[in-house]
Amino acid sequence: MKLKSLIIAVLCASSASLFTPLVLAEQQQSLLDIYRQALAHDPTLASAISANQAAQEIIEQGKALYRPVVNFTAGTNATQSDIRFVNVATNPFRFEGKSNYEGYNYGFDVRQPIFRKQNLVQMDQTKVQVSQSDKQLAQAHQELMLRSTQAYFDVLIAQDRIDLIIAQKAAILSQLNQAKANFEVGTATITDVNEAQARYDLALAQEITTKNDYQIALRAVQAITGEIPQKLATVKADIKTNQLDQPMDKWLEVAAQNNLSIQIEQDTVKYSELDIARAQSGHMPTLDAVASYSQNYANGSANGFGSDLTTGTIGLQLQMPLYQGGAISSRVRQASLNKQKALDDLEAARRKAELETQRAYLNLNTSIAQVTAYEQALISSQSQVDSTKLGYEVGVRTSVDVLNAQQQLYSAKRDLLQARYNYLVNIIKLKAATGIVAEVDLADINQQLVLTSSLP
Repeated sequence: MKLKSLIIAVLCASSASLFTPLVLAEQQQSLLDIYRQALAHDPTLASAISANQAAQEIIEQGKALYRPVVNFTAGTNATQSDIRFVNVATNPFRFEGKSNYEGYNYGFDVRQPIFRKQNLVQMDQTKVQVSQSDKQLAQAHQELMLRSTQAYFDVLIAQDRIDLIIAQKAAILSQLNQAKANFEVGTATITDVNEAQARYDLALAQEITTKNDYQIALRAVQAITGEIPQKLATVKADIKTNQLDQPMDKWLEVAAQNNLSIQIEQDTVKYSELDIARAQSGHMPTLDAVASYSQNYANGSANGFGSDLTTGTIGLQLQMPLYQGGAISSRVRQASLNKQKALDDLEAARRKAELETQRAYLNLNTSIAQVTAYEQALISSQSQVDSTKLGYEVGVRTSVDVLNAQQQLYSAKRDLLQARYNYLVNIIKLKAATGIVAEVDLADINQQLVLTSSLP
């Protein structure tokens, strides 16, 4: 009985050693590798970059509002006329009958705004729009850091669950074989065999689920990097958690000052305030400098004379709006309501940032405590397995007790791994919620990974 269990254990160890060189030979990717790959291939970030580049052009469009506008016009024509005089015996200046003549014209006109309040306000609005776009791009970078971190550790926990279920399945199989051997010699009941068989079948079903979860996690990484990762660096077994050195109130203050969603909504409020001023400027006069030059030539006319006319003008043009059907007042009211909406959105963004910061802070605090608790639980579960096996060998414990103890051990291992990953991910979540996450934070987490060089 013991010999058979020993043989199974040796075979499992031998199988694992056969695959060790292959694993080491695979190129490992760290969290920073995945993030930098995502920087180059994530479509969401690429969209934000394109949007930001497009927004930069708004500045030039705003400047153009106070630059001169120059137009050139030209035309040519051919005319055929047929004239008859009525109640007039003769016309000494014109002969009756048909005539054909041609002509052409061209000209330039220039308009330089001198005072247009609406254009001045609109120029200020373009600066706000660009500022808002810059913040949206920075937010897209921060979100990519968080998405990369979450996707990375989702793969690791899925992989760990596969490893744990395989190890658990091997332990259950050993217990099953032992129960069968004991049943054959009459020292165990069929219930022990059935219980072990049921546990083994359940482990097989769980293995299918965990492998599917692993494939889904890999595809989640592919969605941001463009390719499926082959081998990810794992977390160190001796990872140490650090207690938060600042209370929640301090983190909330940081979020209020640095959260990008809040800053984006603040820019929206600024834009809406300028929109009110732009609408109100519709009541104000405009003053432009205007100049034009034109050349009109015709080799004939209905009166029989041709002409070659050159005209040049320069001057000022003042326009004073008196009444436009109430449209200007309506635009002012509309802009005022849009400002109120922007203020409401700003308050909603503040509350959301506050909630996300509180959630991230509490989750990080919890994960820190969980790591310590699960480390102790793992030690206790291992001791329970050892004592239960010893009790089974001397006849005071059943095989079901052994299976239950083993199940608790593997659950403790799984929970500890999950707590460690949650700890690392929650660090990024808290900094992302407060708006201060940066690549250096990913580099700090990278220090917690087991980075081994690949074999040549």
